[in-house]
Amino acid sequence: MITVSNVNKSFADLKVLNDISINFEAGKTNLIIGQSGSGKTVLLKSIIGLHEVDSGSIFYNNRDFTSMNLKGRKEIRKEMGMVFQGGALFDSMSVEENVLFPLDMFSDMSEKEKKDRANFCLNRVNIQNSNHLFPAEISGGMQKRVAIARAIALNPKYLFCDEPNSGLDPVTAILIDNLILEITKEYNMTTIINTHDMNSVMEIGEKIIFISKGNKVWEGSKDEIFDTDNKDLNDFVFASELYKKIKKIS
Repeated sequence: MITVSNVNKSFADLKVLNDISINFEAGKTNLIIGQSGSGKTVLLKSIIGLHEVDSGSIFYNNRDFTSMNLKGRKEIRKEMGMVFQGGALFDSMSVEENVLFPLDMFSDMSEKEKKDRANFCLNRVNIQNSNHLFPAEISGGMQKRVAIARAIALNPKYLFCDEPNSGLDPVTAILIDNLILEITKEYNMTTIINTHDMNSVMEIGEKIIFISKGNKVWEGSKDEIFDTDNKDLNDFVFASELYKKIKKIS
């Protein structure tokens, strides 16, 4: 579990996060949704320590991440996996080398153990016979799957995904959603996903947090999202649905 407690964050005179409190549950897909500029990316970066919060606390299984020194944070970061927007694979490294990277950095495994682990993770995301290929030689969907394999290489307790479906066609996006859901359950991870994709919300939104203008204004499940009377959330949800319908017609 990750607990965000009364977190505030500003940049100069701009208040970006306003007294945010959330419990992100283990073994569930926790989705943060909101319009561009709502604060959801700043929230995710604050949770993983890329931004320092102005006040409030962030706990990883009751360990206060905000008050830790660099050594303590490094230990928790070993328990994190990250899937960046666009995949963020190293262009100069092969598929296998990308997955080996965190193992080389943070594990004490032998070379054979690391290769075995990398191949296990690649097989888990249904990537076979592509170890020697470079990111430019594989599709966008395969790149995302390799990014997920790299993210789970160290068997993390916490998985963070920033717009994992960005740039993917709808069919591939659903495959990536389902893969993230599967590995969340399989490894009982606390998974936090930043997204504006309503398809993802309806496919895998076990817990949904809606951020608007730096405030947490709603949380619930995908089954509850259409029954809310929250105007900001309704505007966001139905604008997204209308946009998809317009795109279909055109």
